[in-house]
Amino acid sequence: MKKSTKTASIIVILLSIMYLAGNRQTKEHSESPVQLVRDTISVMTIDTTKQGIIVFYPKFSRIDLVCEEMPTPIRDSNVVFCCEGVFTGGLLQEFSHSNIAGDHVSEGIRYKGYRSPRNNGAFVFYDRKWKFLHKFYDAELDSAALHGGMGFGQEMMIHEGTEVPHTRPAGSSNIFRALCEIDGKLCLANANEVQSFGTFIKNLLDAGATEALYLDMGSGWNCSWVRTTMPGDGHYLFPKAYDYTTNWITFYYENGTGDTPTKQEQ
Repeated sequence: MKKSTKTASIIVILLSIMYLAGNRQTKEHSESPVQLVRDTISVMTIDTTKQGIIVFYPKFSRIDLVCEEMPTPIRDSNVVFCCEGVFTGGLLQEFSHSNIAGDHVSEGIRYKGYRSPRNNGAFVFYDRKWKFLHKFYDAELDSAALHGGMGFGQEMMIHEGTEVPHTRPAGSSNIFRALCEIDGKLCLANANEVQSFGTFIKNLLDAGATEALYLDMGSGWNCSWVRTTMPGDGHYLFPKAYDYTTNWITFYYENGTGDTPTKQEQ
């Protein structure tokens, strides 16, 4: 279902206000610069300067594909970003891994999903390294499981700096989202208004995206939230609409876990 341009504009304004308000709240409650450094940590950079998109750069120590029950800002205080990941097959009353598009790895366990021709790419994270893959990724899912990581297949739009063939028509319109690599950094990009899929891909390329993997969106599937400081409140970008969603790509920040995760070599 399409959202109006007016609604999309409100979302953009809300994100900007949220980011600035989060910074103001931190300053108002700090007694000194020393206390600010000791008590709060910035865990999110939000870039609203790119044409047609908003880019979220999370500071994270690990990533998982959480299945069945969505993390919440109150219960999961170490999560900095959470959103729907893989396509869900049917509107089932009970959760099943077989209702998730394609094989996937969650908490180091590989599960069998339903076959989806749209899954022409994948993303894996293990041993504190992440990697995008195009076409062939079965072996990497095994490696992710072997090393206690995560991974999933989805519709890839950009690989190694080039748009790749995809199933969704270029003229299809929505507020889209993708897991991306921009300037060598892992990030999440949201369209800042209703736009065609082709325009969204062009905006990602213009922003410097060398990798882009679609993340499930649309009415009912777009529930997501972000945290800008640790500790700090979580802010919903899109509220949860119903209980048929099945999986969420989730970024965690756990202080003291070592160096920042990096990209795997191809």
